[in-house]
Amino acid sequence: MAYHSAFTPQDQEASSEQLAGQHGWLLLEFGAPWCGHCQAAQPLLAAAMQAHPDLAHLKIEDGKGRRLGRTFAVKLWPTLILLHDGQEAGRLVRPDSATAISQLLDQAAANS
Repeated sequence: MAYHSAFTPQDQEASSEQLAGQHGWLLLEFGAPWCGHCQAAQPLLAAAMQAHPDLAHLKIEDGKGRRLGRTFAVKLWPTLILLHDGQEAGRLVRPDSATAISQLLDQAAANS
């Protein structure tokens, strides 16, 4: 699974329990389609993900009534959370460069 530009439909979103049971590396991206910061981060994220084509990526729409973001204490968008075997291994809030995102993703490559 590689970079996804579309948000996961709410009825197909994983639960926090399902994510906790995940094996391997997974990048969660919390945001909203109308969020300017989220839109600005998309080309940066796409560029950084090119070096990690095997890293699973879930793009999760956050907002009122969306519990998954609260489970992960998301306060600002976009928030990238790197999970390893269901546990948080790294976090990046409002990334402003592909380099910053790559440094987060490199944790997965270095520890695989």
